[in-house]
Amino acid sequence: MLLGIKCILSMMIGLLLSLLTGFLLLPILHEKNWNQRLSIYLEEKHKLKSSTPTMGGLFFILPTIVYIASLVFLHKITMSYHLFMVLFAFVGYAFIGLVDDYLIIYRKNNKGLSETTKLFWQVVMAIFLFYFFMKAGNEPLLWIHTLHMKWNIGFFYGLFILLVLVSSSNAVNITDGLDGLAAGLSIIALFTFGVITMMTGWLEGYQEISIFIFTLVGSLVGFLFFNSYPAKIFMGDTGSLALGATLGIVAILTRHEVLFILIGIVFVIETITCLLQRTYYKWTHKRLFPITPIHHTLERILPEREVVKIFWIIGLFASLISLVFGVWI
Repeated sequence: MLLGIKCILSMMIGLLLSLLTGFLLLPILHEKNWNQRLSIYLEEKHKLKSSTPTMGGLFFILPTIVYIASLVFLHKITMSYHLFMVLFAFVGYAFIGLVDDYLIIYRKNNKGLSETTKLFWQVVMAIFLFYFFMKAGNEPLLWIHTLHMKWNIGFFYGLFILLVLVSSSNAVNITDGLDGLAAGLSIIALFTFGVITMMTGWLEGYQEISIFIFTLVGSLVGFLFFNSYPAKIFMGDTGSLALGATLGIVAILTRHEVLFILIGIVFVIETITCLLQRTYYKWTHKRLFPITPIHHTLERILPEREVVKIFWIIGLFASLISLVFGVWI
């Protein structure tokens, strides 16, 4: 009960700090003309958004870090090894995204870090996290809670962690294409993992990680105030890579990597359709879908806000089912 109250309070403070950060930073980003550079393949209505600032991930990254750091400094929470891992993933992948966003702004086009360079640093971060994971005394187990099944896969768990972190960070990045889409889905997924983490009493530092997650949820709600349609700010790679990596590392620590597929089903769909599009085009030189990510194809049929609502509902429904399996069954 006390942990739940702490999480609610943290969510409220995260919301307020995010709103304050947004109102302070938004005029600065506009003044510096740090605007998003959009793909030439998008429709004309999206090109109107080219005057919208990017790096909005700072709106929820900075408040979350400041609040958690203040709690540690005031001895309200302990910097556990696992909380350190979550913060390392959150800040590390945010920095990769920040560099990418800065290069896009500096070069005045949509070419930031190359895909190879970005992937390289994501893999390096994943390797560090696997090292920390094993150093904390965790076993390399693939664990399906509902079926009460565990497999010790040894060294291959390192490759599994790499796959989860790289795919989750890129999946959120791919999904971040419509106003409020990635932010809303991340709120739903993080809230779900927050509830699951609160129930993992066997995990060292689970209370601190729960507080971090709900602080981030509150900060994201504040960010959504600026990012919902019509967006005044985009989160950029700064935010999307940080969110994806955070979801991935929490799934790993709570041993719900398989359930993460259901919790983040929209992220999975977006990623798979992009992979199918690339593969099909490579083989046939034809497009399987009119345009990917798939939300842009749906946008040709429905208004942007309707597409976002549909994906939010799918994400919410999947998360509710996940809670049944992750907490109850």
